[in-house]
Amino acid sequence: MNYQGPAKKLLESLNISLGDILNVKKPDISYTGMLLERTKDADNTHIVLKMDSGYNVGVEISGAEIEVLEKGNKPKIEMDPLDIKRDPEKMDISIISTGGTVASMVDYKTGAVHPAFTADDLLRANPELLEQANIRGKAIFNILSENMKPEYWIKAANSIADEINDGADGVVVAHGTDTMHYTAAALSFMIETPVPIVITGSQRSSDRPSSDAFLNLINSVSAARSDIAEVIVCMYATSDDKSSYLHRGTKVRKMHTSRRETFRSINTNPLASMENGVMKILDKDKEYNLRNSSELKLHDNIEPNVAFVKICPGINADIIDYHLDKGVKGILLEGTGLGHCPDNMLPAIERANESNVPVVMTSQCLYGRVNMNIYSTGRKILNSGVIPGGDMLPETAFVKLMWALGQEDNLEEVRKIMTTNISGEMEEKSSMDYFLV
Repeated sequence: MNYQGPAKKLLESLNISLGDILNVKKPDISYTGMLLERTKDADNTHIVLKMDSGYNVGVEISGAEIEVLEKGNKPKIEMDPLDIKRDPEKMDISIISTGGTVASMVDYKTGAVHPAFTADDLLRANPELLEQANIRGKAIFNILSENMKPEYWIKAANSIADEINDGADGVVVAHGTDTMHYTAAALSFMIETPVPIVITGSQRSSDRPSSDAFLNLINSVSAARSDIAEVIVCMYATSDDKSSYLHRGTKVRKMHTSRRETFRSINTNPLASMENGVMKILDKDKEYNLRNSSELKLHDNIEPNVAFVKICPGINADIIDYHLDKGVKGILLEGTGLGHCPDNMLPAIERANESNVPVVMTSQCLYGRVNMNIYSTGRKILNSGVIPGGDMLPETAFVKLMWALGQEDNLEEVRKIMTTNISGEMEEKSSMDYFLV
């Protein structure tokens, strides 16, 4: 067991093992549940129980009375190979796992949660997927999404391309939610696809009754069978456990730390909603790429040496000089309001421009677009060589700048790419209708 210190001593003194059913009493509480493992870096004064409700609870052992109600076995999943025949009448959908909460499976008899690495794992956890398609899958990473790197985007793009070349009619990518919108933007620029590429995740673990893993995954497989041949993000639409939104990969952002409907389209509507396997297009005037309307192409060169600088009161221009001295290839500014930064930063920005280092301006407001022609500050910034980012999200512009520098190293060519709509990342005009929807 990973239990340490006082918790380990207490469990050993009572001959308690993982999987035992315990009743833990303290003066004001009483919990009954199965003893689960702890993470190696957890403190040494709590034990963890899996309750009948499906939730886990950590109980501080000080002053606790513990009774063993039933001896059990260490939680594990017994997995026999699945014998599933391909149905020629159904589409072939590949599921690629990079990690995250959605790429896990739970044994409801024991409460154990395990990573789901293969198609067999996913189908054991979600057998309903077979009603929609022939499923095949593989894991290319098993990481928390905060550990995602640009070189992993390249590997993911190539893995997706391999699946499409091998006949996949659509690809679902299981991903942690924290940096999902960065990966969605990267894949949007790197892959021209003839089939849907759907990125999905889960805010809540599959062992929780309120988990969004199943709905997001099954709606993602439905979306992978659709005619939207783009990189899209499929996540909860509302909190009612019924539907998911399909967001364009370059226009979506995680907007809440814990709500299941955390992903929202910014400065635009979601492309569609998905409920009970039925897709509804939400904006019939919005164009999107249709299935088989283009050939598969990879543009997977990335320049990762790009700085992301957030403008704030009192910021020192030395931060720009620091990055230039370190050899940075591009700088993304998340400016204030319409795309502003303090006057004291202008000489450093001019230095970047003279050094052939593109500086792109976005807004920390998220909604609306930058416009540096209204105030004198903005005009000075434009004259210093800054590239306006339109209504691109800062994260999308950051990824696009990496990608643009992977395609071209000439400043004017990079400027042309950054001001051209490549994958739906820039709207021609902004509408107040989209604010906080």
